[in-house]
Amino acid sequence: MISTSINKYMYISSHDYFNGDEIRTKYSKTETVRAIDDLNHPILRSIMQRLQVSTGLEVSSIADVPSGTGMGSSSSFTVGTLHNLMARLGRADEATASWLGKTACDVELGDLKEPIGKQDQYAAAYGGLNVITFQRNDDVDVTALGLNDQGMSAFSSHIKLYYLGNQRSASSILVEQNNNNALADKQAALQTMVSMVPAFAQSLTDGQFTFAGKLLNDNWSLKQSLASGISNPMISQAYQAGISAGAYGGKLLGAGGGGFMLFLASSDKHKALDAALSNLRPFPVDLTSEGSTVIHQDETT
Repeated sequence: MISTSINKYMYISSHDYFNGDEIRTKYSKTETVRAIDDLNHPILRSIMQRLQVSTGLEVSSIADVPSGTGMGSSSSFTVGTLHNLMARLGRADEATASWLGKTACDVELGDLKEPIGKQDQYAAAYGGLNVITFQRNDDVDVTALGLNDQGMSAFSSHIKLYYLGNQRSASSILVEQNNNNALADKQAALQTMVSMVPAFAQSLTDGQFTFAGKLLNDNWSLKQSLASGISNPMISQAYQAGISAGAYGGKLLGAGGGGFMLFLASSDKHKALDAALSNLRPFPVDLTSEGSTVIHQDETT
């Protein structure tokens, strides 16, 4: 698969909590507990159990993009929390991008049995524009696509995102998709989607955005066949409006059912897209090369 990071972030902070025999966590809710096992937030509970953190800790998070929108915010939260707490424990050198991606997958897929893939965890850990290959032996290879600054700028200038609304849990769609994956026609669709990766990578390298858009369109058609909840009439209408307004192609991000629609279109078509999709919220983004990063650490604590 091909994945890129954007300039929207998950911020995780941790510091000593005044009450030394308690743990406080702040996300969309606030929890104060005396034992890790009592935390309601499953990701925080799993990470703190794995890293064996002590009481007297407060962990807070804020995000540029909410969960349930197909933008990988849950896995970014997992990666960011792992990175933060490893730095706090004095183990930052161990928290390589590879370690962060793998351990985040161990938390979400292993400990919590979430029916998700591994792409979001590795995308958040590494950052940048990458081809990510998932091997049968569970190894994951991440290879930078290697676009220069001009190429990255050109790609970024062609991207248009629109928020469709309808925050949702991806689990029900992904459970159905996973159950369907054993069917011959679904396997054929997945294999075709995987086979598009080299051509899509080459189209970005060559700046052939018209062809890249066609591949996105083909990918979106195949993706809709994998499970019943991926698209709906509202999503289909928005997609057709974007194509009619001049987009080369596009796809829904995430598992489906809502979230963000991505279009690939030349910059001279962006106003037409905004007009055609005036009922949706444009969401400006730029591509970035940054993955998970410790931006400040107070060495006195």
